[in-house]
Amino acid sequence: MTDLLQAAGLPRSTYYYRVKTLSAPDQHGGLKAKIQAVYAAHRGLYGYRRITLTIRSDGELVNHKKVQRLMNELGIRSRVRRKKFRSYQGEVGEAAPNLLNREFTASGPNEKWVTDVTEFRVAGKKLYLSPVMDLYNGEIVAYESSHRPDFPMVMGMLKKAVKKRGNAATPMLHSDQGWHYRMQPYRAALARYGMKQSMSRKGNCFDNAAMESFFGTLKAEYFHLTDFEDVDALQAGLKGYIDYYNRHRIKSKLGGLSPVEYRMRAGKN
Repeated sequence: MTDLLQAAGLPRSTYYYRVKTLSAPDQHGGLKAKIQAVYAAHRGLYGYRRITLTIRSDGELVNHKKVQRLMNELGIRSRVRRKKFRSYQGEVGEAAPNLLNREFTASGPNEKWVTDVTEFRVAGKKLYLSPVMDLYNGEIVAYESSHRPDFPMVMGMLKKAVKKRGNAATPMLHSDQGWHYRMQPYRAALARYGMKQSMSRKGNCFDNAAMESFFGTLKAEYFHLTDFEDVDALQAGLKGYIDYYNRHRIKSKLGGLSPVEYRMRAGKN
């Protein structure tokens, strides 16, 4: 044994401590199994913070630092890429005032909505997505997609949102200074629905950070992790992801609830 210790270059006490540690049963086996189950259920999209919230929601008190350490031991980590903002190059033209003024919280549904258009490229072709988000809970109220960034896409989004929430919903609707939102028919529709129009300052994407953040999450968790044969496959798959985002993807700022769960628990239909 003395020759073995000398060969290992370890003091006797250190050697026996390591032997005892390696032979001891894993005290965190149950927690590791739960971590792996949550990780698998969300296809590797959750990091240690959301996994911690999910486990806590099942009644188990666990520290996020322990979850992070055990995930490192298991060799698993979120598959999501780091989100980046892209500066929006605004166009010169008539714009509404910035009524939102980066106040991205709301006391109830249908007080503040935000919208924008984002672009995807698959196999040399493009697809455009125009959603509208409720800042109360981050829920995507409605969306429209198109192979062209045309005006009917934006108007279709607006009509779907109004139909879903009803004519009684008269939120402020914030956007950037894109040409769609400066069109007279769009502005007239907002007035007809009793909505106030708000626009970001020219070239300032942070004035619409909530929607930019959603686009970053959508592309990181779905678009960049999925192989699409063509834009039609992407267009069909967006429905599934947005449903997952609304109904199942938890948010720490919502107390570990999904947007729909948060709205329903608050008694907001």
